[in-house]
Amino acid sequence: MSATFASLGLSKPLLQALDDQDYLAPTPIQSQAIPAVLSGADVWASAQTGSGKTAAFALPILEKLSHAPASHPLKVRALILAPTRELAAQIGDSIHNYGYRLDEPIKTTVVFGGVSINPQMMALRGGTDIVVATPGRLLDLVDKNALKLSSVETLVLDEADRLFNLGFADELNRVLALLPARRQNLLFSATFPPAVDSLARALLRDPVRIAVSSDDAPSAAPVEITQRAIEVDHGRRTQLLRTLIEENQWTRVLVFVATKYHTSHVADKLRKAGLRAAPFHGELSQGARTENLEDFKDGRLQVLIATDVAARGLDIQGLPAVVNYDLPRSPADYLHRIGRTGRAGEQGVAVSFITAETHHHFRIIEKKNGLQLERERIAGFEPIDVIIPPLDPNGGVKGKRPSKKDKLRAAQAAAEALKKR
Repeated sequence: MSATFASLGLSKPLLQALDDQDYLAPTPIQSQAIPAVLSGADVWASAQTGSGKTAAFALPILEKLSHAPASHPLKVRALILAPTRELAAQIGDSIHNYGYRLDEPIKTTVVFGGVSINPQMMALRGGTDIVVATPGRLLDLVDKNALKLSSVETLVLDEADRLFNLGFADELNRVLALLPARRQNLLFSATFPPAVDSLARALLRDPVRIAVSSDDAPSAAPVEITQRAIEVDHGRRTQLLRTLIEENQWTRVLVFVATKYHTSHVADKLRKAGLRAAPFHGELSQGARTENLEDFKDGRLQVLIATDVAARGLDIQGLPAVVNYDLPRSPADYLHRIGRTGRAGEQGVAVSFITAETHHHFRIIEKKNGLQLERERIAGFEPIDVIIPPLDPNGGVKGKRPSKKDKLRAAQAAAEALKKR
């Protein structure tokens, strides 16, 4: 018999809120994590992007806090750490949506860097039940005595692998030192590199292990996503992108590029072609990031050109397409990127541009993710560049990157080989 939200131990106000938002049935991660969190156990959970991890920890936290009033109004009872501002804000919105029908409101405060700290300090006056934070800004607020962490009952590390990838290891250790020894720990991560695995083993006490789907599994990409690999010359990618948007009539498309410079460069070219496009990267002001993201979600922007800051955590309802203008560095990041579409059972398409330089790199991505995609060629965009042989067996995935001289030598060798045919 399939689980229901009611069978997981959630109270009527939470069930009503879920019904208001058309949550029909719990996802696998929710079915397993919610009872474990309600029991008070530590949880070590792995699940693919878009699997419903936020509800898996937010719902039981709200349930527990609603039945046990705070002994002191100024104490933080639950702390949720997230790697990016956008994910922190999204978690805060979800908690509000899940808990708005509770008889006694659960106060949630979201704090992150890139904006003035003063409004966040004002929001913390009078106390708060739940804090959702990025690590750096949380420590800034602690240093200013705006909040204390000595009474935290539940700690959540969301997207733990990204916390390490973005260089938050030192900040994370400082935060852990401020927490009480007796607390519940919930660790959610899509992948478990050595640093995260070591943290989990040191942090968690007899945890409930949950693994819904590993990002390294062949079935990690949702079946709702149609994956395409299109061969094209490096210099014609923007023209091809325009053509695909127009021919497929994509109302919105999220385009991933390698650097913040390329976000502005590609966005400028698309705007000149008459498309509503904007950049999105980590060094934009928080105001600009928030505005561009909201415009994209609401349909005022048609194309959002982003670095991998948008590859995790962003939940964009009804996003029809994702394009890998530049391929990601790692196979796991490929899955995170394409997971922005095809969410909640909706259909989506993920397109990857394959150039002569990235031909072998994409084969590594396919192999690691159990994929074998047909190479497409679009009429008028057939590539003529010579495929550059790999200089090492890793194909450049998180390993040694070929220099410009190496690439030039490889291209010359390929050209000589062609002459001899």
